Amino acid sequence: MVEYRRSQTPGGTWFFTVNCAERRGNRTLTDNIEFLRQSFRRVKRSHPFSIDAIVVLPEHLHCILTLPPNDADFKTRWALIKAGFSRRLPRGERRSASRIARGERGIWQRRYWEHLIRDEDDFKRHVEYIHWNPTKHGWVEKPRDWPFSSFHSHVRKGFYPEDWASEPDENIRGGE
Repeated sequence: MVEYRRSQTPGGTWFFTVNCAERRGNRTLTDNIEFLRQSFRRVKRSHPFSIDAIVVLPEHLHCILTLPPNDADFKTRWALIKAGFSRRLPRGERRSASRIARGERGIWQRRYWEHLIRDEDDFKRHVEYIHWNPTKHGWVEKPRDWPFSSFHSHVRKGFYPEDWASEPDENIRGGE
């Protein structure tokens, strides 16, 4: 079996996509957004990181995280975030035989997608992809209409005008 290798860049900035195990018709993340926020805050206190951009959709999320210098352990952070969130939810989700055998919940997909951000242009493209994502998936017509997004803080900080991406740009609709 091929060993899955992840980048180990201390102080790196990564783009992540993290999915629920069941995607179709699932609203677990947005219906329980406060539990997810609490889990992020708890992990951030014990294992610091910064959230550069994030969007939470009903059944998956995208975010860009930056770790402290000399620290490349995003794997532990994601394990703790996912576990902390899952513990707050009532049991009853569908679980495969392998998850039952391992004593695992069936909330999250086991793996996630990560991409080490290479430069400022790569960072900008991924931030735009994150903020465009609710529109891409048809949840809203404009990024400003999605409540579970760092888009709003980026507007407050002056990074975007409030009507950003009202007219879609091909570069934004690409992404991972």
